[in-house]
Amino acid sequence: MEVTPAAVEAERDWVAERADVIVPLINEMRANLASAFDTEVARVDAAEYEAAVDAVFANGDLAVNVAALTAILRDLDVAADYPGFVVDELLGRELAGCLAGSQPLRLLGEATFHYADVTTHTEGVAGADDLDAALAAGFQTRLPGWPWTEAESPFGVEPR
Repeated sequence: MEVTPAAVEAERDWVAERADVIVPLINEMRANLASAFDTEVARVDAAEYEAAVDAVFANGDLAVNVAALTAILRDLDVAADYPGFVVDELLGRELAGCLAGSQPLRLLGEATFHYADVTTHTEGVAGADDLDAALAAGFQTRLPGWPWTEAESPFGVEPR
């Protein structure tokens, strides 16, 4: 695999064009998590998803990693699948974390990936459902709509 600026742009386009699959996964995941945590979470639409994709890929240092992880998962298959379970989980978790942002969002994106992976089934190679789960988990974490992310944290300490 060679990752060039053109390859990164192609992966960006592929991820953006996947909105018809990823946005419903995000909204299903948000509804389930909202129920589990007894809170309200805003739904996401395709325009919000596509804007988040553009923001991720506008950051070159992040974009190259997201593009490479996406390309690997799109092609990853393992005979008998079970040995691949570990590598596709590892790559999916990493992709979700990259997409989610810095801590604590990164950790939440990684944790949400495992939840999403259990409930996401995509036909194709072993990495396909991990890729969709990672995109849904990472972007749902990155996007606004969770009440606790809408307010200033009460734990910030003023500089001395």
